[in-house]
Amino acid sequence: MMPLFRPLILHFDSLPSTNTEAAQQAMRGAPEGLCIVAREQTVGRGRRERLWASPADGGLYFSIVLRPRLELVAWPLLTLMAALAVTDALVEACAITELDIKWPNDIVARERKVCGILAETVETAAGRACIVGIGINLREGALPPDLREVATSVEALAGARPEREAVLRALVNSIEHRYMKLTGPGGAQETVRAWSRRSSYAEGKHVRVATGTEIFEGVTRGLEPDGALRVETAGGTIKVVRAGDVTALRAMEIER
Repeated sequence: MMPLFRPLILHFDSLPSTNTEAAQQAMRGAPEGLCIVAREQTVGRGRRERLWASPADGGLYFSIVLRPRLELVAWPLLTLMAALAVTDALVEACAITELDIKWPNDIVARERKVCGILAETVETAAGRACIVGIGINLREGALPPDLREVATSVEALAGARPEREAVLRALVNSIEHRYMKLTGPGGAQETVRAWSRRSSYAEGKHVRVATGTEIFEGVTRGLEPDGALRVETAGGTIKVVRAGDVTALRAMEIER
């Protein structure tokens, strides 16, 4: 199968945000597959405009321009695709196998975040593009003290300091592979199935959901075709969550 794009990687010492730079490049006509990598981000961000700590050489700060040949309703699957690609890359480059995918956009291990993903759309002269940003915590010592209770690093999980370029190469290759699958025949269904196999959050997870308009608890019951999370409440109602924060409940919280 011929590649859908040829990745081109631009390296920067410092940027406010790799997603912002990638979006600007896309609006200037950048082709699909352009990757932006920075040693540090001064205003790195996650979902809902939360800050993403991005100290120099502390992680892999990466964004890629995609121009999906998918119906717009399927674009949320790009986040799931990216999560699969990250887990593929960390297994290949660092032999880390204890990874879990927390819906919709975090990679966690030992209940701590090691990677976050932010997908944003941008209108360009060549049509709508998707910027997929990925931040991977590489070095344990680079984590701010106030985040060490909730975050971890590839170094801590692998027991050795990872080679940043090796992780980058593996990530670009795995994104290309997963993206080709997603945009091919039956790709949406296969991506949902693959994500569900990799994530403990897909089925039977007791969670608390905060959507911005309500907070409720329930048990996860799989994904919708567009990647939305199905949650069954105590009353037996299935709620479909397309945006929100999902937190796993501990046993003592479930039993109360």
